Amino acid sequence: MAQDPVFERATRFLSALRHCQVLGLKLHSASPEGLTVILPYSPQIVGNPLTGIIHGGALTSLMDTACGMSTLCVLPQFEVCPTLDLRIDYMHAAEPNKDVYGFAQCYRVTQDVIFSRGFAYQDDPEQPIAHVVGTFMRLGQHAKGIKRGGPLAAVDKP
Repeated sequence: MAQDPVFERATRFLSALRHCQVLGLKLHSASPEGLTVILPYSPQIVGNPLTGIIHGGALTSLMDTACGMSTLCVLPQFEVCPTLDLRIDYMHAAEPNKDVYGFAQCYRVTQDVIFSRGFAYQDDPEQPIAHVVGTFMRLGQHAKGIKRGGPLAAVDKP
């Protein structure tokens, strides 16, 4: 059985970005309503070895990636959409030895900018670790790297 096209596109996007590979990010779910990315817990992302708490930079990368990828859920074809602005409000530290989930959705799409929001959580989405809002610039599907066969060129290919 074939997977959902949004899920397939998002999976290809994750596999094309080196920082996603290094962090071990995995796609949990994707639909037109939004997507969820998993940041697996590992010793490499610990910020404080005494407590085992995940570094804020790893959580920021998770949420920037999830928000940026949420553009794949609303655009008919892949477009390069770099981050214009990202704001993260941390509610509490992530618990050690547990994966973190990052959910994001686009709530407004204009000709030039896409607006997204989301949250990071572990066991319970009702107890978020952080809330995020982001804006992403639409460069179009023919931006550099797509047209010339860069690492993101295969995102829209079946």
